[in-house]
Amino acid sequence: MLALAMTTMRSPVGELRLFAAPAAPDEPDALVGLYWPGRAAPPGVRRRVDVLGCAVAQLAEYFAGQRRAFDLPLAPRGTGFQRLVWQALTRIPHGETRSYRELAGALGRPSACRAVGAANGQNPISIIVPCHRLIGSNGELTGYGGGLAAKRWLLEHERAPVVVRRAAPPSLAR
Repeated sequence: MLALAMTTMRSPVGELRLFAAPAAPDEPDALVGLYWPGRAAPPGVRRRVDVLGCAVAQLAEYFAGQRRAFDLPLAPRGTGFQRLVWQALTRIPHGETRSYRELAGALGRPSACRAVGAANGQNPISIIVPCHRLIGSNGELTGYGGGLAAKRWLLEHERAPVVVRRAAPPSLAR
């Protein structure tokens, strides 16, 4: 079992836990997870490494509005399809959103909307792999591991368009 390094940081959207490990034996450490409180951490947390310090610094810059893209070695663990979806997420520009349908189409699998949603929900490196940038086809916010308030905050922070569902106006007919 690979030893994982862990650190925590406070952010405007709550406490974040970051994990790193070598992508392969004899390779430098890469970020393998960024988890919200309450989500089980991967097993094997044993030591702290430099990539976590870089991740915390870059996240702090992002939250301060000084960083739009992350430059970190990433090694998320998942199936081939999940990794394909997560890589596609990193290509959604800062301040923009895509629907699950749009991302499925961009991957050449237009009928895989639900599979894209499932992979998005399993993203182990949220914020840095920007799963918050996926929204419903109708423009509304959908589930997020950190909660919809955190997703809304992240999108507003990036000044991405956010549709807020409002109650229907009262009927004028009596």
